[in-house]
Amino acid sequence: MVTEQEVEAIGRTLVDTRQPLQARFRALFTLRGLGGPGAIAWISRAFGDDSALLKHELAYCLGQMQDSRAIPVLVDVLRDARQEPMVRHEAGEALGAIGNPEVLDVLKQYCTDPVIEVAETCQLAVRRLEWLQEHSREPAVAAGPYLSVDPAPPAEERDVGRLREVLLDEARPLFDRYRAMFALRDAGGEEAALALAEGLRCGSALFRHEIGYVLGQLQHEAAVPQLAATLAQRAESPMVRHECAEALGAIARPSCLAALRAHTADPERVVRESCEVALDMYEYETGPAFQYADGLEQLHAPS
Repeated sequence: MVTEQEVEAIGRTLVDTRQPLQARFRALFTLRGLGGPGAIAWISRAFGDDSALLKHELAYCLGQMQDSRAIPVLVDVLRDARQEPMVRHEAGEALGAIGNPEVLDVLKQYCTDPVIEVAETCQLAVRRLEWLQEHSREPAVAAGPYLSVDPAPPAEERDVGRLREVLLDEARPLFDRYRAMFALRDAGGEEAALALAEGLRCGSALFRHEIGYVLGQLQHEAAVPQLAATLAQRAESPMVRHECAEALGAIARPSCLAALRAHTADPERVVRESCEVALDMYEYETGPAFQYADGLEQLHAPS
């Protein structure tokens, strides 16, 4: 049983700006795994930080925890126009992930936000909540190989070629294309990875960023050239480049290392921080450590 004192110690690592970003990330993901009001309170405190990358991950973790006690802070972040667009977007997505229909009215308010990534995210979150309500009487679908709460349920279609067509059809609703995206991820394999990687050329920055995230979950080496090329594009949206960097860290093949090291001094802060975190993830993926979220082990490690 984890004590309040242990949660507090991990929380203090998270909010300590003197700590390396990698240690703060590991503390954050430890708190996500522990859950409960104490963990939510510490994660919420860190939204005052000046790292957009960290705040983006705070919102992501609060959504994945699916605890309605996180709704007030996430609504505050979504409403705060001083927060970076990628942080506000992630707060909107997290509100959809929690799955509580009480946030529908708030999300609908921001479906026309002047920041397109925020608007599109809230539109997707509204559709997810509506889909959950429409299918509430159906038996729960067995969880796939990925334990994430996704912004759209995977499509029922299983044919990779047909899923690719839907994914890349920019005339279709974004929600349908996201459903194809997560079905391709669940299908796995090289053909699905290459189909997903084609999505890095689509028009919506939000869509391209989600493609990067999904390729990181899939961890297929076939997508490395496209991820590395997108990371290297200085004109690309920082939120897309950041997800490509983290995906390369998760795939953790030698071919990923050069791409990540090349951008550890990138002029875009969120990109260079993502490369630092990705290199730490690479080290975890290729090393003997039992888990990435090692805050408790670090707490009890001999000094």
